[in-house]
Amino acid sequence: MVNDKIEVFLTSDTDTVHWGEKVGHALAGRGIVYLYGELGAGKTTFSRGVLRSYGYLGSVKSPTYTIIEPYELASACIFHFDLYRLTHADEWHNLGVEAYFSGQAICLVEWPQRAAEYLPPGDLAITLVYAQEGRKIGIEALSDYGREIVKALS
Repeated sequence: MVNDKIEVFLTSDTDTVHWGEKVGHALAGRGIVYLYGELGAGKTTFSRGVLRSYGYLGSVKSPTYTIIEPYELASACIFHFDLYRLTHADEWHNLGVEAYFSGQAICLVEWPQRAAEYLPPGDLAITLVYAQEGRKIGIEALSDYGREIVKALS
């Protein structure tokens, strides 16, 4: 760990899901996670791992067209956002989703840069990039709570 960041090389989608599960457990049912990476870099695969850590075994697809996919599970409420299709940050207000960021849920936000000026501060930034024959994941704390999570993962 360097400061408040972890970097790990991932060799497969299974590794990506595994790290999603680890982060999911560490989140303990709440937190705002920003997911960065090119198309196909593994943001939704990582999100699948977070959902698995709370017992969700169904299909997890990127909410590219619906923009948000809610998962109300017995142990947590998880809201998976994909802001890729937002063409203007102002569209964020039309979604009416501010209440989802109450602190009583996990919000996984793909492409947060599309509405950065309107999003609340995040707890973690997860960056997935292609590297050699796999991917590299960076997990960075953005808040005090995020620092607790990174420390727990180290």
